[in-house]
Amino acid sequence: MTSSESATTVLIHLAGGVALLIWAVRLVRTGAMRAFGASLRHALASFTRNRFAAFGSGIAVTMVLQSSTATTLLVSSFAGRRLIVPAMALAVLLGANLGTSLAAFVISMDLGWIWGLCLAIGVALYLANEAMDRARNIGRVFVGIGLILLSLIELNAAAAPLAQSPVFRTLLGAIGHEPLLAVLVAVAATWLTHSSIAVILLIATFAASGLFPPATALTLVIGANLGNALIPVLDQLGAPALQRQAAVANLFTRLVLALLVLPFVAPLAGWLQTLPTLDSRLAIEFHVALNLVGALVFLPFVAPVARLVERLMPGKEAPDATVRPRHLDPAVLDSPSEALACAMREALNLGDRVELMLRDTMTLLEKDELKLSRAIAQADDGVDAIHESIKLYLVQVSRNELTEEEGRRLLEIITLITNLEHIGDIIDKNLRELAEKKIRKRYAFSPEGLAEIRDFHQRVSSGLVLALNVFATRDLALARQLFAEKAVMRDAERRATESHFQRLRSGRAESIETSAIHLDIIRDLKRIHGHVASIGYPILESANALRESRLREAQEAQAQQGGRLLPAPQSGF
Repeated sequence: MTSSESATTVLIHLAGGVALLIWAVRLVRTGAMRAFGASLRHALASFTRNRFAAFGSGIAVTMVLQSSTATTLLVSSFAGRRLIVPAMALAVLLGANLGTSLAAFVISMDLGWIWGLCLAIGVALYLANEAMDRARNIGRVFVGIGLILLSLIELNAAAAPLAQSPVFRTLLGAIGHEPLLAVLVAVAATWLTHSSIAVILLIATFAASGLFPPATALTLVIGANLGNALIPVLDQLGAPALQRQAAVANLFTRLVLALLVLPFVAPLAGWLQTLPTLDSRLAIEFHVALNLVGALVFLPFVAPVARLVERLMPGKEAPDATVRPRHLDPAVLDSPSEALACAMREALNLGDRVELMLRDTMTLLEKDELKLSRAIAQADDGVDAIHESIKLYLVQVSRNELTEEEGRRLLEIITLITNLEHIGDIIDKNLRELAEKKIRKRYAFSPEGLAEIRDFHQRVSSGLVLALNVFATRDLALARQLFAEKAVMRDAERRATESHFQRLRSGRAESIETSAIHLDIIRDLKRIHGHVASIGYPILESANALRESRLREAQEAQAQQGGRLLPAPQSGF
């Protein structure tokens, strides 16, 4: 690329180089997390007995992951579950700050042809192994490193003509004369890319090409360093205070460091320019020095800083009516098998909530407690919130490369939570309102009618317990049993309806005034059981155990039963 090329061509090359750099850094991070995620999490949880071991583990893990943000999210999840004390969590993050600067330092070295070797090794490992094999993800890391080095070559070539552009120099000069503006620009760029390494390498490349003076480069590095600490704080805004304390403490240390260094950037840059060893990697080396100084200053004081943040953000928060998921760990999203296990646990938690709603509905029908009706309505709001959280979590998981087995499990989880959410809506919008109507009008079921509703409800509740067991165990025999209950429920519905009309013909007053409510309750319970039975469909379909026409199979099953009603399954509670 020569200086005679058009500005449009130069900017296109520059944009392509920046995009390649950002994507390559993410490629390294996701590959490292998938290849070594479990080991890295174990290392973080184990090497936190003292501040120096915690500091060292933060450096090592971050250099592997190429992302202090990923390390911060891991540590925050551990702190939120009280697996690591706040002071040691901050020590890990001080190490992560230095680790990310050392990673940028290594990558920025003039490695020449190494990028081609990394790409060749990475592609070979990627193509020679199956999806989600560790070797394949190590290949992804090599490809990412090769692309980072290639993007830096492209950025150097694209930045050279810009250094001769008066317009571009004027724009960057305006930033250089406003340190606060320069810091905010770097913070915003780091937030948008979610990668301080990419931004630091970009700053170093532009500074080496003469696009802005050393003082501006140092100011931008301070802003990028601050923005990198801001990312996990903003990403965890909805998390409990205990989980956010480590990230906030780390942001506090970087903010103090920025305020201490920023007023002396100009004389510091002037002094650095007088050194005989000044080279094109000034921004990279300053980034390392900045985080090294931060570690030396704050590592002895991790306990007081952690206590200060804990006092400002107490872990025991006031009771919050908002229901939040308990098992959806964002730190394992790059490891599909672990993320799906988290989603499965949360889906079973959702099933327990819906089961409790169904149980409370029968209590409401029997005891006419309006307070319980309000509790059921609130419980449905919680079911909706958890369903939405699991759904969005699975969307993030699906962006990974999934094996066939992981894809099937993801479908099973989606099927379960979708049907559970529908069941919750039927309970809240239909059964609960029918119960309130009965209470307002002071109706009372006949003893026989209430017994029929109780028996039908018991069958549906037992079916829900069975469905959750089918989901947890993926047992084909249990799935067949769940599906067979559909025919039993149809027969039970028919018998309950016939018994009700028999009481109407006999002129029972209670049956006459509650007739519409009685039949609607039976109908809605039948609808719930339809959703319950659907939970087992993915297991049956994966075993090719379903026919295209289920109507014929149901008729055959009913003929084999000879019209006899099977006994109700025993309740799981």
